[in-house]
Amino acid sequence: MSKFAEPMAQLIDELKKLPGVGGKSAQRLAFHILRSSSEDAEALASAIRNLKEKLHLCSVCNNITDVDPCSYCSNPSRNQRLLCVVEEPTNIASVEKTRYYNGVYHVLHGAISPLHGIGPEQLRIPSLLKRIENGSVDEIIIATNPTIEGEATAVHLTGLIKRSGTKVTRIATGIPAGSDIEYADEVTMMKAIEGRREL
Repeated sequence: MSKFAEPMAQLIDELKKLPGVGGKSAQRLAFHILRSSSEDAEALASAIRNLKEKLHLCSVCNNITDVDPCSYCSNPSRNQRLLCVVEEPTNIASVEKTRYYNGVYHVLHGAISPLHGIGPEQLRIPSLLKRIENGSVDEIIIATNPTIEGEATAVHLTGLIKRSGTKVTRIATGIPAGSDIEYADEVTMMKAIEGRREL
């Protein structure tokens, strides 16, 4: 038997489904919503409804957008022939923060992970290959995460893309700027040495 009234228990159960939200956090959030004004609660509910109703995937790059094609794909000032492949839509923000990259994107919505039942067929790879086959791309930058899953995805994509003759590059990995070599693990150090460049 729940120690909370049914509406509260239901909200707590739904909040617990959010990533990183456990039972205690869900209770705190639920009580915060209860204490907030009706207008604030309705604004939150409306924002969630709008999110589900108005956002969808870009038909070109699979980014989350409210217009189709998205603002990256439809921007004539971006280099449409340079394509950066990322695992998730949130990765685009990290690349954009650099203010260095001016190409377009392709979002896979995941990485190959046999342990979690995710193979290449679960990723948005066919639409990437179609973009390449159209001959509209000069270079593909694979910017998957430097994890086992990200590396497996990068290797798989490289094999597929090289068949088309399109240039494939991989983002560099290694020691982050401002960090100390003493604290780098073996994989990070290995990638730093592999990715060395001439000065």
